[in-house]
Amino acid sequence: MSYSASLEYLFGLQKHGIKPGLDTITRLLDGLGRPQAAYPTLHIGGTNGKGSTAAMAAAMLQAAGYRVGLYTSPHLVEFRERIRVNGAMILEGDVAALTERVARLAGQGPQPTFFEFTTALAFQYFAEARVEVAVVEVGLGGRFDATNLIMPLASAITTVALDHQEYLGASLDAIAFEKAGIVKQDVPVVTGRLKLPAAEVVARMATERQAPLYRLGLEFEALGDTLGGVTYNGIRGRLEGLTCPLAGAHQLDNAACALALMELVSERGLCVSEQAVRTGLHQTFWEGRLEAVERDPLLLLDGAHNQEAGAALAAYLASHRMARPCSRVILVLGMMRDKDLAGFCGLLTPLADELVLTRAQLTRAASVHELASVLGERAAGAHLAPHPAEALALARRLAVTGDLICVTGSLMLVGDVKALLRGCATSPIRG
Repeated sequence: MSYSASLEYLFGLQKHGIKPGLDTITRLLDGLGRPQAAYPTLHIGGTNGKGSTAAMAAAMLQAAGYRVGLYTSPHLVEFRERIRVNGAMILEGDVAALTERVARLAGQGPQPTFFEFTTALAFQYFAEARVEVAVVEVGLGGRFDATNLIMPLASAITTVALDHQEYLGASLDAIAFEKAGIVKQDVPVVTGRLKLPAAEVVARMATERQAPLYRLGLEFEALGDTLGGVTYNGIRGRLEGLTCPLAGAHQLDNAACALALMELVSERGLCVSEQAVRTGLHQTFWEGRLEAVERDPLLLLDGAHNQEAGAALAAYLASHRMARPCSRVILVLGMMRDKDLAGFCGLLTPLADELVLTRAQLTRAASVHELASVLGERAAGAHLAPHPAEALALARRLAVTGDLICVTGSLMLVGDVKALLRGCATSPIRG
């Protein structure tokens, strides 16, 4: 099987949609010899921040000298972004060979979903690559997520907010119950800044499973600014003068969770020195989260797509405006139609001097006219650019030196823009 044929096969699995449950992934992993048991793992879930936290944790472990697997989703431009070892993407030939191997197992029972298949492929790749530890990001929810067959050294739940309600439930309590499904018997769990109903659900699950619970703001905290300097008051100790290149106040919380995880795994067999913590956190790279890809005018890409992430982005843009009152904000906005369009747009559009509405190149993306209808009167001054290339070109024409262009509303839109900047096409598989 060629790489292009493997992508076509994987893309075809999307027709099976999302099917909560662990039977199919169990069958696949058992058929592969349970590769997920060949190396220690960290398991990171949450509504927002789990990818950034995973990237920070992986970077610190790599700085400590370990061979580190990192499994995340979705990808922005290329499928291979999802599966990395020491920062390097899986090779095309390995994707093709493993797709062929897992496909033979898949044909012996109910067809797996795209994410189930990809998870099996990633776990097998990590085993064959002889990783010494893998950092695994939950795909959706937690309890029935395909990644939930690992027995990690430690887990984290970064945030709980309303998102994917059609699968996880309509309330914070219900969503928290699904996300707390990654809490394992006797395995320590770190939580980020959880609102009260969600915090109570996670705490109850931790108590039932005798999982030591460490909460941001109680057992540990991080103060300061990721770019200017962070003081970490940890579970066991204190570190000062830490830095991380990921911007935004919300990244301070993600860094705190990653640092707490490093403390816990150091007590459970993976030694991570203070120098490794400092070096790894400082070298963390994570695309599409307040990522500055051009300067003067500043072009930021941020994949925020729900109210909590929108609030974090709005706080950043507000602070930018206060610090640079002459800098205008040109907002390039595109969203999936199953998101809270009105709530998200209501947070961000008041901060925009110019608004460009566009559409990620996916069928489930809202059209520019659907977005405009949500905006009501605010749409009167908005620019409509149905294709991301048009939207980016228009935003650049509107901006002058010192302005800020922010592309947001969807990781898929961010991926489309990154592909334009690289002069390549995005992979069709980005869910």
